[in-house]
Amino acid sequence: MQNLLSDLQNLLQQDERCVVDGKLLKNKITELALQLDSQLLKLLLSHAGIKKHFFQEVDGVFVFDKIKFQRFVNNKAFLEDSYTSFKNKIGLITHTFDGLYDEFISENKEVVLSWPYKDCVLEGGQTKEDVKRDEIFWNETLAPDQINKLLAPKVLTNFKKYDKDGEHTIQDISLQDNLIIKGNNLLALHSLKKVYAGKIKVIYIDPPYNPDSKSNTFCYNNSFNESTWLSFMKNRLEVAKELLTKDGALIVAIDENEHIEIGMLLKEIFKEYEIHCITIVHNPRGIQGTNFSYTHEYAFFVIPEGRKTIGNRKINEEDIDWRNLRDNGGESLRTDARNCFYPIIVEDGAIIGFGDVVDNDIHPTEQTEIKRGKNYIYPIDPEGIERKWRYARQTVDEIKHLLRAKKTKRGFEIELGKDFGTYRTVWQDSRYDANDYGTKLVKSLVSDCKFDFPKSLYNVYDCLYAIIGDDKNAIVLDFFAGSGTTAHAVLELNQKDDGNRKFILCEQMKYIDDITKRRVWQVIKNNNKNSFIYSELSSVNQTFVDSITSVKTTKDLQTIFKEMQEKAFLSYKIKPKNINETAKEFAELSIEDQKKFLIELLDKNLLYVPYSEIEDKMFAIPKDIKELNNKFYSLK
Repeated sequence: MQNLLSDLQNLLQQDERCVVDGKLLKNKITELALQLDSQLLKLLLSHAGIKKHFFQEVDGVFVFDKIKFQRFVNNKAFLEDSYTSFKNKIGLITHTFDGLYDEFISENKEVVLSWPYKDCVLEGGQTKEDVKRDEIFWNETLAPDQINKLLAPKVLTNFKKYDKDGEHTIQDISLQDNLIIKGNNLLALHSLKKVYAGKIKVIYIDPPYNPDSKSNTFCYNNSFNESTWLSFMKNRLEVAKELLTKDGALIVAIDENEHIEIGMLLKEIFKEYEIHCITIVHNPRGIQGTNFSYTHEYAFFVIPEGRKTIGNRKINEEDIDWRNLRDNGGESLRTDARNCFYPIIVEDGAIIGFGDVVDNDIHPTEQTEIKRGKNYIYPIDPEGIERKWRYARQTVDEIKHLLRAKKTKRGFEIELGKDFGTYRTVWQDSRYDANDYGTKLVKSLVSDCKFDFPKSLYNVYDCLYAIIGDDKNAIVLDFFAGSGTTAHAVLELNQKDDGNRKFILCEQMKYIDDITKRRVWQVIKNNNKNSFIYSELSSVNQTFVDSITSVKTTKDLQTIFKEMQEKAFLSYKIKPKNINETAKEFAELSIEDQKKFLIELLDKNLLYVPYSEIEDKMFAIPKDIKELNNKFYSLK
């Protein structure tokens, strides 16, 4: 048996597809075997002992037992776990028709972004901005069916309703409610999917940026920081896509550090969508770099292909380009379009209506005629030539709101000024200043706010308006809620046009209580209308994770471990009796490794209570919470 192990390992080293940095890739070997890859089969047949063990001769033909081979390769004795087929490099590789990945870019037109642990689930259980920890890739330890359990809907608890009159207990919940959910956003998204799949019109996210500096808000794996960030985003974007309506759109705010990588990732996940990268000047003072001072960030607009999704941008009155409604140049005469010669009626300097088309044999003597105290304006130029208006009489009523009467020595000129236009790819406005309309604005609502880098309200407002300015019933989701700017923007949109748009926020950081919730509640009180329901994912083992990450001494960890043995759900792979938390080996570990060790003992499928097990008495879910969860998960 031992000879077979070493012989197979040595043989497989000859296939460069199965090796990365001198180590065999178990997943890749298994994948090639299941595909009956001809190159692998020739290699296996070249060794007499391996051929005898994994092939059976039938009438002179050797039949490969791929199931037996797979079991052998997956045996712990054969090879230590290798959890990903992707190399420890980030770059472009080709994705072939059979699901395999080539080594180099070839003629294949489909190119995908590759990175370490791309095929892993990154839970991302961060609770404090200042706590760094090596992130856990769950499918290093979980089988696919266990990952499905990890991502199953979770029980919600601690329901409260907030409106202009205060905080209330609730007995009911509906799709007409705004929601703020506290808890891991990946698990919250999978919980929301059961109710909101295909219902979200806009997803706006401002994920943690990943700069190579002290301002990095993505505090995870230091060894593969960029790879970790990409896995973190991929896991969430894949489920987010399922939540969008058919005409729904995704907006991702990002800076220069990851905008290329996130762009490639979006192209891979959202294949049936157009992807537009918009530049927004959000910091006119600039952030000083070695060679450049950065004044901008980006917003990726991911919209359905072939649809008119982006509406018209609003143009400020002072920026409107006015021009005469009277036509000029070629084919601008009255005789060129009979229906375009009629009077526009002005009273007290304002346009109040339009007269009928003038008969061909009637010729006004003046450009402006006064009749019964009203001014009748005709399209006659200063030389007295009868011309035509740019709009026919049957269509001019539709653009009345875009017209104005300008007083002149002759009477009045009628001018056309469009207060809307096509969005440009560079947005520049003093309202996008993150300091004045982000930091200062949030502090005006939450005086003791210590939130770093809140978005400008109007930056987010204009992003949302571009898509749902005309949709008063849209549902907007933000699963990186931060200080609550997206909810604030939705409430302001509704305030402007009496809309009924709804927001859903997800946030796992502890500031959701002190900042996010308080800010949104204050806006509701200021506006004197609207409300939201607050709830939390019901914690089980996550409570122990939070405790472990927050303590500072080994003694505290030992106390937590004793409590874990009594109350926590431990991994089936360990036996608590065999673990001695007072042992010398444990004491010699660094505090961070001690924390990591205790976290590894926990069953990751039970960080939060699965909704499927809400009736299990061991979780002691109160009756009223059960009823609210059943109502929520049965919403249509």
